[in-house]
Amino acid sequence: MKKTGKRQNGKSIDKRPEEVDQRTTFGHWEGDTVYSKKDGSNALLVLTERLTRWEIIARIKDRTANSVIKALDQIERRFGADLFAKAFQTITFDNGGEFSDVERLERSAVRKGRRRTTAYFCHPYSSYERGSNECQNKMIRRKFPKGTDFGAVSAAAVKRAEDWLNNYPREILGWKTAEICFRECLAALA
Repeated sequence: MKKTGKRQNGKSIDKRPEEVDQRTTFGHWEGDTVYSKKDGSNALLVLTERLTRWEIIARIKDRTANSVIKALDQIERRFGADLFAKAFQTITFDNGGEFSDVERLERSAVRKGRRRTTAYFCHPYSSYERGSNECQNKMIRRKFPKGTDFGAVSAAAVKRAEDWLNNYPREILGWKTAEICFRECLAALA
């Protein structure tokens, strides 16, 4: 499957609010895809919340902008539009073609004509600017090594990997899990 072209428009990570860099506020995410083949078929959309390190892993059929948008739409519906807008204030992506449709990345699928999030983009060849997400991707590779055919990986296996990541105690979180920290932050939004 042919991937869409590189991002033409979008906000540079240089324009991202300072609070995102400081990791002092909840609701700022990093996003990427994990895939198995160069043709881009069968991949995972992975989103990491920067403060809590909570991970969402969504199976996508290929690494195209349409597949990423569809997965993000499903996540928005699962959270509900109002909670999603509070919990997903920003998402920082790399410059992959699968993130090229900035307008649809930011536009709510539920609240017509409204913004669901603000997308920012890293500098080319600067994956360290999404460091939490890259660290999580390495952990995902413990469960799904390079070369894994994600077309043969069940939804249940992906969910088990997501649960494992979110329930892994982390020193950076005071030995709490991402799940506990994320739930505490969600409760504070209510």
